[in-house]
Amino acid sequence: MQHRKSVVLIIVGAMLWGTTGTAQSFAPLASPIAIGAIRLAFGGLTLLVLLFVQRKLLISSKSIPYIIAASIAMAAYQPLFFSAVLQTGVAIGTVVAIGSAPVFSGILEWLIQKQMPEKKWWLSTGLSILGCALLVSNGDSIRVDLIGIVMAFGAGLSFAVYTLISKRLVRTYLPDTIVAVVFTLSALLLSPLLFFYDLSWLLEINGLLVALHLGILATGLAYLLYARGLVGVSSATAVTLSLTEPLTASLLGVLIVGEVLSLMSWIGIGLLFGGLTILSLPSKKQHRGSLSL
Repeated sequence: MQHRKSVVLIIVGAMLWGTTGTAQSFAPLASPIAIGAIRLAFGGLTLLVLLFVQRKLLISSKSIPYIIAASIAMAAYQPLFFSAVLQTGVAIGTVVAIGSAPVFSGILEWLIQKQMPEKKWWLSTGLSILGCALLVSNGDSIRVDLIGIVMAFGAGLSFAVYTLISKRLVRTYLPDTIVAVVFTLSALLLSPLLFFYDLSWLLEINGLLVALHLGILATGLAYLLYARGLVGVSSATAVTLSLTEPLTASLLGVLIVGEVLSLMSWIGIGLLFGGLTILSLPSKKQHRGSLSL
């Protein structure tokens, strides 16, 4: 039951992430990097205030290094991902960043926890990454930029590191506390970047509403669900399940924005859905090994 509950929580969280692209289409023109910093600030501060009021904001000094490491990983993900997409295009940037994250997570889990992912994880991850590649291609022109590829891999590694550390922290603290503190610190780390971008879009009603949606729902609530889901599944499984994000984004693009997907993209959706379904099935053997970093 815990496995199924965790799978549902992570998938719902990833679906909320998938709304970001559609939401941004209704916002005034703004830098993706600035939006990334703003959403972390709105999401983290909202949860931080709620926890402070409820007096649940308790962190041991022993965990501060891990919290700082998770914050750095999440802060790094935002500019790396958006810069990668800018450098090498949406198709390659998205596939390398999102597709490499499950692989990095599996490798880190094996190296640090001495825990090899299950056979079904390899099958599910392979199908999901292939599906993601077909999904985001959609007939777009593809250009390969070495710097962009490196940034995309950096984004994938950052997300994998964030997940691995969060998996350890949620065994000791409430997921709400971890998300609130980590995202607030991440926003503070990214705050210097805001001096280089125009933030006047926040003064427009559409811009403010989009920022609130991205911060509170697509970041605060989404990562809260993701963190709670980490309680019952391995970090490698959680990262692969997060590939629900591009699936949701594409379907919302078709249903709301009016985008048209190619046949290859629809095949990609089928493969991605199939891979996630396989991973969602309960395992005969649940991984419960302790994580020591």
